Amino acid sequence: MTLPPSTAHLPSSSEFLTIRGLRAHIRQWGNPGAPRLFMLHGWMDVSASFQFIVDSLRRDWHVIAPDWRGFGLSERSGRDGYWYPDYLADLEAILQHYSPEAPVRLLGHSMGANVAMLYAGIRPERIAALIDLEGFGLPDRPASDAPFHYARWLDQLRAPARLNDYPTQQDVALRLQKNNPRLTDERAHFLAQHWSARNAQGRWEILGDPLHKNSNPVLFRVAEMLACWQRISAPVLWVEAEEPTLSHLFAPDAAKAEFERRRAHIADVRVERIADAGHMVHHDQPALLAQLIENFLDQRK
Repeated sequence: MTLPPSTAHLPSSSEFLTIRGLRAHIRQWGNPGAPRLFMLHGWMDVSASFQFIVDSLRRDWHVIAPDWRGFGLSERSGRDGYWYPDYLADLEAILQHYSPEAPVRLLGHSMGANVAMLYAGIRPERIAALIDLEGFGLPDRPASDAPFHYARWLDQLRAPARLNDYPTQQDVALRLQKNNPRLTDERAHFLAQHWSARNAQGRWEILGDPLHKNSNPVLFRVAEMLACWQRISAPVLWVEAEEPTLSHLFAPDAAKAEFERRRAHIADVRVERIADAGHMVHHDQPALLAQLIENFLDQRK
């Protein structure tokens, strides 16, 4: 890869908070006096991933985007794994810090969207508007899976996961483009700077705790998720990429019907499908996505 010319991006600032005993990195863009918009990144991603959406927003927003525990510049858990309810508790602490009284506008991608959707049903009074980017939950797991799933988790604790490292930051950018061929050289180079850091051996390692790759010991139960979704009172913008996504989780021929079944549990939902985009829709079509987001929020002032 030949490094692309630098592109001007809206500058961000960093703040570090102690959230439930861990040092959490909070990235922010825009004027602190502007309307707040919280953004939650996905699994094996970082807050800087939203840069291209932020650059495309037409109005002034105060965008607040944490690195989840164990990702980016936030501290790792120090334990032997990550439990999904911790994300809910971390989110509540972050919202309480920045907006202790006013309901918030909340956007999430993938894992971040799944957390946001659950939280919006658990604390419906705290959410003014919700934007779900490719956050559809996981396949249901029957109780009969439990003994084998727990055994797998115990086996993983005996053989800790690890992540690959790379000779150069350019190699990190190429890895990102391998995962998403739509990613331009400039965007891949920008993301690689925030997605990796040089380790003691002089190689570039991903800014994510390898333990995130371990199984969560608790089975995912769709019924519990939908019970939360049914209590969402905020309007929801549900964004899907037209290209079949999450194919490793959902069979493409069954995904559409299953997503429709799940979405029917949301009282007030608007659906948008974005062409020429995959799961990383905020990287593939940030300008179109920014327009959809602002139109949605403008209609709900």
